[in-house]
Amino acid sequence: MTTVTTEMSGEKTRPASATKHIALPVAAGERELRLDLFRGFALWLIFVDHLPTNVLTWFTIRNYGFSDATEIFIFISGYTAAFVYSRAMIERGFTIASARIFKRVWQIYVAHVFLFTIYLAEISYLAARFDNPLYTEEMGILDFLKQPDVMIVQALLLKFRPVNMDVLPLYIVLMLFLPLILWLMQRKADLTLALSVVIYALAWRFDLHLEAYPGGFWAFNPYAWQLLFVFGAWCALGGATRMGMILKSRITLWLCIVYLIFAFGVTMTWYLPQFNFFVPHWLENMMYPINKTDLDVLRFAHFLALAAITVRFLRKDWPGLKSIWLRPIIMCGQHSLEIFCVGVFLAFAGHFVLTEVSNTALMHFFISVTGIAIMSATGWLLTWYKAEVNKSGKRRKAPENDADFAGGDA
Repeated sequence: MTTVTTEMSGEKTRPASATKHIALPVAAGERELRLDLFRGFALWLIFVDHLPTNVLTWFTIRNYGFSDATEIFIFISGYTAAFVYSRAMIERGFTIASARIFKRVWQIYVAHVFLFTIYLAEISYLAARFDNPLYTEEMGILDFLKQPDVMIVQALLLKFRPVNMDVLPLYIVLMLFLPLILWLMQRKADLTLALSVVIYALAWRFDLHLEAYPGGFWAFNPYAWQLLFVFGAWCALGGATRMGMILKSRITLWLCIVYLIFAFGVTMTWYLPQFNFFVPHWLENMMYPINKTDLDVLRFAHFLALAAITVRFLRKDWPGLKSIWLRPIIMCGQHSLEIFCVGVFLAFAGHFVLTEVSNTALMHFFISVTGIAIMSATGWLLTWYKAEVNKSGKRRKAPENDADFAGGDA
Protein backbone atom coordinates (compact mmCIF):
# COMPACT_ATOMS: atom_id res chain seq x y z
CA MET A 1 0.00 0.00 0.00
CA THR A 2 1.42 3.35 -1.03
CA THR A 3 1.90 6.22 1.39
CA VAL A 4 2.00 9.97 0.89
CA THR A 5 4.94 11.92 2.35
CA THR A 6 4.47 15.60 3.17
CA GLU A 7 7.34 17.84 2.09
CA MET A 8 6.88 20.43 4.84
CA SER A 9 6.68 18.13 7.87
CA GLY A 10 8.81 15.30 6.60
CA GLU A 11 6.46 12.75 8.08
CA LYS A 12 4.24 10.15 6.49
CA THR A 13 0.55 10.83 6.38
CA ARG A 14 -2.03 8.10 6.34
CA PRO A 15 -2.43 5.92 3.24
CA ALA A 16 -3.86 7.70 0.21
CA SER A 17 -6.48 4.99 -0.17
CA ALA A 18 -7.72 5.87 3.29
CA THR A 19 -8.05 9.59 2.56
CA LYS A 20 -9.98 9.54 -0.65
CA HIS A 21 -13.34 8.88 0.99
CA ILE A 22 -13.12 11.89 3.34
CA ALA A 23 -15.64 14.43 2.04
CA LEU A 24 -15.08 17.87 3.54
CA PRO A 25 -18.24 19.99 3.59
CA VAL A 26 -16.95 22.92 1.51
CA ALA A 27 -13.92 23.69 -0.59
CA ALA A 28 -10.85 25.41 0.80
CA GLY A 29 -11.31 29.18 1.01
CA GLU A 30 -15.11 28.86 0.87
CA ARG A 31 -17.12 29.86 3.93
CA GLU A 32 -20.20 28.11 5.30
CA LEU A 33 -22.21 31.15 6.37
CA ARG A 34 -24.91 29.06 8.02
CA LEU A 35 -22.39 28.01 10.66
CA ASP A 36 -21.38 31.62 11.27
CA LEU A 37 -25.03 32.65 11.44
CA PHE A 38 -26.01 30.09 14.06
CA ARG A 39 -22.79 30.45 16.01
CA GLY A 40 -23.45 34.19 16.26
CA PHE A 41 -27.08 33.48 17.11
CA ALA A 42 -25.95 31.14 19.91
CA LEU A 43 -23.64 33.83 21.31
CA TRP A 44 -26.49 36.35 21.40
CA LEU A 45 -28.75 33.82 23.12
CA ILE A 46 -26.08 32.93 25.67
CA PHE A 47 -25.68 36.60 26.55
CA VAL A 48 -29.43 37.15 26.94
CA ASP A 49 -29.81 33.95 28.99
CA HIS A 50 -27.04 35.10 31.34
CA LEU A 51 -29.01 38.25 32.19
CA PRO A 52 -31.82 38.23 34.75
CA THR A 53 -35.14 37.18 33.22
CA ASN A 54 -36.44 39.90 30.93
CA VAL A 55 -38.53 40.52 27.82
CA LEU A 56 -35.90 39.19 25.39
CA THR A 57 -35.42 36.08 27.50
CA TRP A 58 -38.73 34.86 26.16
CA PHE A 59 -37.29 34.92 22.66
CA THR A 60 -34.51 32.42 23.48
CA ILE A 61 -35.02 28.77 22.60
CA ARG A 62 -34.55 27.43 26.12
CA ASN A 63 -38.09 28.53 27.00
CA TYR A 64 -39.69 26.50 24.23
CA GLY A 65 -37.91 23.17 24.36
CA PHE A 66 -35.39 21.01 26.18
CA SER A 67 -32.15 22.31 24.63
CA ASP A 68 -30.66 25.80 24.49
CA ALA A 69 -27.87 27.79 22.84
CA THR A 70 -25.13 25.69 24.46
CA GLU A 71 -25.96 22.68 22.29
CA ILE A 72 -25.78 24.84 19.17
CA PHE A 73 -22.43 26.26 20.21
CA ILE A 74 -20.75 22.95 21.07
CA PHE A 75 -22.04 21.18 17.95
CA ILE A 76 -20.78 23.93 15.64
CA SER A 77 -17.47 24.01 17.52
CA GLY A 78 -16.98 20.29 16.88
CA TYR A 79 -18.04 20.68 13.26
CA THR A 80 -15.70 23.57 12.48
CA ALA A 81 -12.76 22.16 14.44
CA ALA A 82 -13.00 18.87 12.57
CA PHE A 83 -13.24 20.58 9.20
CA VAL A 84 -10.30 22.92 9.77
CA TYR A 85 -7.89 20.47 11.37
CA SER A 86 -8.90 17.42 9.37
CA ARG A 87 -7.77 19.24 6.24
CA ALA A 88 -4.51 20.13 8.00
CA MET A 89 -4.04 16.50 9.07
CA ILE A 90 -4.62 15.24 5.54
CA GLU A 91 -2.30 17.79 3.93
CA ARG A 92 0.46 18.08 6.53
CA GLY A 93 0.25 15.02 8.72
CA PHE A 94 -0.77 14.10 12.25
CA THR A 95 2.14 15.80 14.06
CA ILE A 96 1.75 19.22 12.43
CA ALA A 97 -2.04 19.18 12.78
CA SER A 98 -1.75 18.18 16.45
CA ALA A 99 0.74 20.98 17.07
CA ARG A 100 -1.70 23.48 15.58
CA ILE A 101 -4.53 22.11 17.71
CA PHE A 102 -2.49 22.34 20.92
CA LYS A 103 -1.43 25.85 19.99
CA ARG A 104 -5.09 26.79 19.73
CA VAL A 105 -5.84 25.08 23.04
CA TRP A 106 -3.17 27.25 24.62
CA GLN A 107 -4.68 30.39 23.06
CA ILE A 108 -8.15 29.53 24.37
CA TYR A 109 -6.67 28.75 27.81
CA VAL A 110 -4.94 32.15 27.89
CA ALA A 111 -8.21 33.80 26.83
CA HIS A 112 -9.99 31.98 29.67
CA VAL A 113 -7.40 33.13 32.25
CA PHE A 114 -7.56 36.70 30.92
CA LEU A 115 -11.36 36.69 31.03
CA PHE A 116 -11.27 35.22 34.55
CA THR A 117 -8.99 38.04 35.71
CA ILE A 118 -11.07 40.83 34.16
CA TYR A 119 -14.34 39.26 35.32
CA LEU A 120 -13.02 38.88 38.86
CA ALA A 121 -11.81 42.48 38.92
CA GLU A 122 -15.16 43.73 37.58
CA ILE A 123 -17.18 41.90 40.22
CA SER A 124 -14.83 42.71 43.11
CA TYR A 125 -14.63 46.41 42.27
CA LEU A 126 -18.39 46.89 41.92
CA ALA A 127 -19.09 44.87 45.07
CA ALA A 128 -16.69 47.06 47.08
CA ARG A 129 -17.63 50.33 45.37
CA PHE A 130 -21.34 49.91 46.04
CA ASP A 131 -20.95 48.02 49.30
CA ASN A 132 -22.93 45.02 48.03
CA PRO A 133 -21.17 41.75 48.98
CA LEU A 134 -24.05 39.77 47.45
CA TYR A 135 -22.39 40.23 44.04
CA THR A 136 -19.44 38.10 45.10
CA GLU A 137 -21.77 35.39 46.34
CA GLU A 138 -24.10 35.45 43.34
CA MET A 139 -21.23 35.28 40.87
CA GLY A 140 -19.45 32.52 42.78
CA ILE A 141 -16.22 34.34 43.72
CA LEU A 142 -16.71 34.54 47.49
CA ASP A 143 -14.42 31.54 48.06
CA PHE A 144 -11.75 33.21 45.95
CA LEU A 145 -11.79 36.32 48.11
CA LYS A 146 -11.48 34.18 51.26
CA GLN A 147 -8.58 32.04 49.98
CA PRO A 148 -7.02 33.78 46.96
CA ASP A 149 -3.75 31.81 47.18
CA VAL A 150 -5.53 28.46 46.96
CA MET A 151 -8.26 29.49 44.57
CA ILE A 152 -5.94 31.03 41.97
CA VAL A 153 -4.21 27.66 41.59
CA GLN A 154 -7.58 25.90 41.30
CA ALA A 155 -8.67 28.48 38.72
CA LEU A 156 -5.55 27.79 36.63
CA LEU A 157 -6.38 24.08 36.86
CA LEU A 158 -9.89 24.90 35.57
CA LYS A 159 -11.48 23.56 38.75
CA PHE A 160 -12.66 26.90 40.09
CA ARG A 161 -14.85 29.01 37.82
CA PRO A 162 -17.21 31.89 38.56
CA VAL A 163 -20.78 31.85 37.28
CA ASN A 164 -21.12 31.97 33.46
CA MET A 165 -17.53 30.82 32.85
CA ASP A 166 -18.08 27.11 32.21
CA VAL A 167 -18.07 26.91 28.40
CA LEU A 168 -14.40 27.67 27.71
CA PRO A 169 -13.05 25.01 30.12
CA LEU A 170 -15.32 22.44 28.47
CA TYR A 171 -14.09 23.45 25.03
CA ILE A 172 -10.43 23.32 26.16
CA VAL A 173 -10.84 19.73 27.35
CA LEU A 174 -12.65 18.67 24.17
CA MET A 175 -9.99 20.25 21.96
CA LEU A 176 -7.23 18.44 23.85
CA PHE A 177 -8.62 15.16 22.54
CA LEU A 178 -9.28 16.43 19.02
CA PRO A 179 -6.09 14.96 17.47
CA LEU A 180 -7.10 11.47 18.59
CA ILE A 181 -10.71 12.03 17.54
CA LEU A 182 -9.67 13.13 14.04
CA TRP A 183 -7.11 10.33 13.67
CA LEU A 184 -9.82 7.78 14.42
CA MET A 185 -12.52 9.64 12.50
CA GLN A 186 -10.48 9.72 9.28
CA ARG A 187 -10.17 5.94 9.41
CA LYS A 188 -13.38 4.68 10.99
CA ALA A 189 -15.81 7.57 11.35
CA ASP A 190 -18.84 5.52 12.35
CA LEU A 191 -16.81 3.51 14.85
CA THR A 192 -15.47 6.71 16.39
CA LEU A 193 -19.01 8.03 16.84
CA ALA A 194 -20.03 4.68 18.35
CA LEU A 195 -17.15 4.90 20.85
CA SER A 196 -18.33 8.39 21.77
CA VAL A 197 -21.81 7.00 22.44
CA VAL A 198 -20.28 4.29 24.64
CA ILE A 199 -18.36 6.91 26.69
CA TYR A 200 -21.58 8.90 27.04
CA ALA A 201 -23.45 5.81 28.26
CA LEU A 202 -20.66 4.91 30.71
CA ALA A 203 -20.72 8.45 32.09
CA TRP A 204 -24.40 8.03 32.91
CA ARG A 205 -24.06 4.45 34.16
CA PHE A 206 -21.10 5.07 36.48
CA ASP A 207 -21.71 8.76 37.22
CA LEU A 208 -18.40 9.90 35.70
CA HIS A 209 -17.64 13.59 36.31
CA LEU A 210 -14.79 16.05 36.67
CA GLU A 211 -14.60 17.56 40.13
CA ALA A 212 -14.89 21.30 40.68
CA TYR A 213 -13.43 23.31 43.55
CA PRO A 214 -14.25 23.88 46.38
CA GLY A 215 -17.00 21.31 45.85
CA GLY A 216 -19.31 19.73 43.32
CA PHE A 217 -18.68 18.94 39.66
CA TRP A 218 -18.20 20.73 36.37
CA ALA A 219 -21.38 22.42 35.20
CA PHE A 220 -20.84 20.80 31.76
CA ASN A 221 -19.64 17.23 32.12
CA PRO A 222 -17.01 16.61 29.39
CA TYR A 223 -17.70 12.84 29.48
CA ALA A 224 -21.24 13.59 28.31
CA TRP A 225 -20.86 16.73 26.20
CA GLN A 226 -18.12 15.13 24.12
CA LEU A 227 -20.91 13.27 22.32
CA LEU A 228 -22.26 16.48 20.80
CA PHE A 229 -18.74 17.65 19.91
CA VAL A 230 -17.85 14.33 18.26
CA PHE A 231 -21.20 14.22 16.49
CA GLY A 232 -20.42 17.64 15.02
CA ALA A 233 -17.04 16.34 13.83
CA TRP A 234 -18.70 13.25 12.37
CA CYS A 235 -21.17 15.40 10.42
CA ALA A 236 -18.35 17.58 9.08
CA LEU A 237 -16.35 14.60 7.83
CA GLY A 238 -19.06 13.01 5.74
CA GLY A 239 -21.69 11.95 8.26
CA ALA A 240 -24.15 14.63 7.22
CA THR A 241 -23.79 13.58 3.58
CA ARG A 242 -24.39 9.93 4.42
CA MET A 243 -27.52 10.96 6.33
CA GLY A 244 -28.82 12.88 3.33
CA MET A 245 -31.67 10.50 2.50
CA ILE A 246 -32.77 10.35 6.13
CA LEU A 247 -32.78 14.13 6.46
CA LYS A 248 -34.81 14.50 3.25
CA SER A 249 -37.41 11.96 4.36
CA ARG A 250 -40.88 13.25 5.14
CA ILE A 251 -41.08 10.72 7.96
CA THR A 252 -38.05 12.32 9.58
CA LEU A 253 -39.58 15.75 9.13
CA TRP A 254 -42.84 14.80 10.83
CA LEU A 255 -41.07 12.94 13.65
CA CYS A 256 -39.03 16.09 14.33
CA ILE A 257 -42.10 18.31 14.24
CA VAL A 258 -44.03 16.03 16.61
CA TYR A 259 -41.10 15.89 19.04
CA LEU A 260 -40.65 19.68 19.00
CA ILE A 261 -44.37 20.16 19.69
CA PHE A 262 -44.14 17.64 22.55
CA ALA A 263 -41.10 19.46 24.02
CA PHE A 264 -42.89 22.80 23.67
CA GLY A 265 -45.93 21.45 25.48
CA VAL A 266 -43.86 20.06 28.34
CA THR A 267 -41.87 23.28 28.83
CA MET A 268 -45.06 25.32 28.85
CA THR A 269 -46.21 23.37 31.92
CA TRP A 270 -43.13 24.73 33.75
CA TYR A 271 -44.45 28.27 33.39
CA LEU A 272 -48.19 27.50 33.44
CA PRO A 273 -48.71 24.93 36.22
CA GLN A 274 -52.44 24.79 35.53
CA PHE A 275 -51.63 22.70 32.46
CA ASN A 276 -49.69 20.06 34.40
CA PHE A 277 -52.48 17.56 33.84
CA PHE A 278 -51.30 17.27 30.22
CA VAL A 279 -48.16 15.48 31.48
CA PRO A 280 -49.12 12.27 33.36
CA HIS A 281 -47.12 11.22 36.41
CA TRP A 282 -45.64 8.15 34.73
CA LEU A 283 -44.21 10.42 32.01
CA GLU A 284 -42.86 12.85 34.58
CA ASN A 285 -41.10 10.00 36.35
CA MET A 286 -39.49 8.93 33.08
CA MET A 287 -38.37 12.42 31.98
CA TYR A 288 -37.33 14.30 35.07
CA PRO A 289 -34.83 15.58 35.91
CA ILE A 290 -33.82 16.76 32.43
CA ASN A 291 -30.15 17.07 33.22
CA LYS A 292 -28.14 19.76 31.47
CA THR A 293 -24.86 18.93 33.21
CA ASP A 294 -24.84 15.43 31.70
CA LEU A 295 -26.51 16.38 28.39
CA ASP A 296 -29.78 14.56 28.91
CA VAL A 297 -30.97 12.41 25.99
CA LEU A 298 -34.09 14.56 25.72
CA ARG A 299 -31.91 17.65 25.24
CA PHE A 300 -29.76 15.92 22.64
CA ALA A 301 -32.82 14.69 20.75
CA HIS A 302 -34.35 18.18 20.85
CA PHE A 303 -31.21 19.65 19.31
CA LEU A 304 -31.19 16.95 16.61
CA ALA A 305 -34.80 17.75 15.73
CA LEU A 306 -34.04 21.47 15.46
CA ALA A 307 -30.92 20.81 13.39
CA ALA A 308 -32.70 18.42 11.01
CA ILE A 309 -35.46 20.92 10.25
CA THR A 310 -32.96 23.78 9.89
CA VAL A 311 -30.79 21.88 7.41
CA ARG A 312 -33.84 20.85 5.44
CA PHE A 313 -35.21 24.36 4.92
CA LEU A 314 -32.16 26.63 5.17
CA ARG A 315 -29.85 25.84 2.25
CA LYS A 316 -26.26 27.05 2.22
CA ASP A 317 -26.90 29.01 -0.99
CA TRP A 318 -29.84 30.94 0.52
CA PRO A 319 -29.42 34.56 -0.66
CA GLY A 320 -30.50 35.90 2.72
CA LEU A 321 -27.18 34.77 4.20
CA LYS A 322 -25.57 37.69 2.38
CA SER A 323 -28.18 40.17 3.53
CA ILE A 324 -26.98 43.29 5.31
CA TRP A 325 -29.55 42.58 8.04
CA LEU A 326 -27.87 39.31 9.00
CA ARG A 327 -24.35 40.69 8.69
CA PRO A 328 -24.01 41.69 12.40
CA ILE A 329 -24.88 38.23 13.69
CA ILE A 330 -22.67 36.53 11.09
CA MET A 331 -19.71 38.72 12.01
CA CYS A 332 -20.20 37.78 15.66
CA GLY A 333 -20.14 34.12 14.63
CA GLN A 334 -16.91 34.65 12.71
CA HIS A 335 -15.16 35.97 15.85
CA SER A 336 -16.79 33.74 18.42
CA LEU A 337 -13.98 33.55 20.99
CA GLU A 338 -13.71 37.32 21.37
CA ILE A 339 -17.49 37.82 21.25
CA PHE A 340 -18.06 35.14 23.88
CA CYS A 341 -15.61 36.87 26.24
CA VAL A 342 -17.26 40.24 25.63
CA GLY A 343 -20.68 38.70 26.26
CA VAL A 344 -19.65 37.28 29.66
CA PHE A 345 -18.28 40.67 30.72
CA LEU A 346 -21.41 42.49 29.52
CA ALA A 347 -23.75 40.04 31.23
CA PHE A 348 -22.50 40.97 34.69
CA ALA A 349 -22.41 44.67 33.78
CA GLY A 350 -26.06 44.36 32.78
CA HIS A 351 -26.86 42.51 35.99
CA PHE A 352 -25.22 45.33 37.96
CA VAL A 353 -27.20 48.08 36.18
CA LEU A 354 -30.47 46.23 36.69
CA THR A 355 -29.71 45.84 40.39
CA GLU A 356 -28.37 49.31 41.18
CA VAL A 357 -30.14 51.59 38.69
CA SER A 358 -33.48 50.22 37.55
CA ASN A 359 -35.19 46.86 37.26
CA THR A 360 -38.05 47.85 34.98
CA ALA A 361 -39.05 45.90 31.87
CA LEU A 362 -37.91 48.82 29.72
CA MET A 363 -34.45 48.80 31.31
CA HIS A 364 -34.24 45.03 30.84
CA PHE A 365 -34.97 45.49 27.16
CA PHE A 366 -32.50 48.36 26.87
CA ILE A 367 -29.70 46.37 28.53
CA SER A 368 -30.29 43.36 26.29
CA VAL A 369 -30.37 45.37 23.06
CA THR A 370 -27.37 47.47 24.09
CA GLY A 371 -25.34 44.36 24.90
CA ILE A 372 -26.15 42.80 21.53
CA ALA A 373 -25.26 46.09 19.81
CA ILE A 374 -21.87 46.18 21.58
CA MET A 375 -21.18 42.57 20.61
CA SER A 376 -22.12 43.37 17.00
CA ALA A 377 -19.90 46.45 16.98
CA THR A 378 -17.03 44.34 18.31
CA GLY A 379 -17.60 41.79 15.56
CA TRP A 380 -17.58 44.55 12.93
CA LEU A 381 -14.38 46.07 14.36
CA LEU A 382 -12.59 42.69 14.34
CA THR A 383 -13.75 42.01 10.78
CA TRP A 384 -12.55 45.43 9.65
CA TYR A 385 -9.19 45.00 11.38
CA LYS A 386 -8.63 41.58 9.82
CA ALA A 387 -9.48 42.96 6.37
CA GLU A 388 -7.06 45.86 6.82
CA VAL A 389 -4.26 43.55 7.93
CA ASN A 390 -4.83 41.35 4.89
CA LYS A 391 -4.79 44.40 2.61
CA SER A 392 -1.53 45.63 4.05
CA GLY A 393 0.15 42.41 3.07
CA LYS A 394 1.15 41.53 6.61
CA ARG A 395 -0.75 38.27 6.27
CA ARG A 396 0.32 36.12 3.36
CA LYS A 397 -2.18 33.35 3.87
CA ALA A 398 -5.94 33.85 3.95
CA PRO A 399 -7.71 32.29 6.91
CA GLU A 400 -9.35 28.95 6.38
CA ASN A 401 -13.08 28.44 6.42
CA ASP A 402 -14.91 28.64 9.75
CA ALA A 403 -11.62 28.96 11.59
CA ASP A 404 -12.38 31.27 14.47
CA PHE A 405 -13.10 29.24 17.59
CA ALA A 406 -11.33 26.25 16.09
CA GLY A 407 -8.37 28.45 15.33
CA GLY A 408 -7.70 27.28 11.81
CA ASP A 409 -6.19 30.59 10.80
CA ALA A 410 -3.62 30.49 13.61
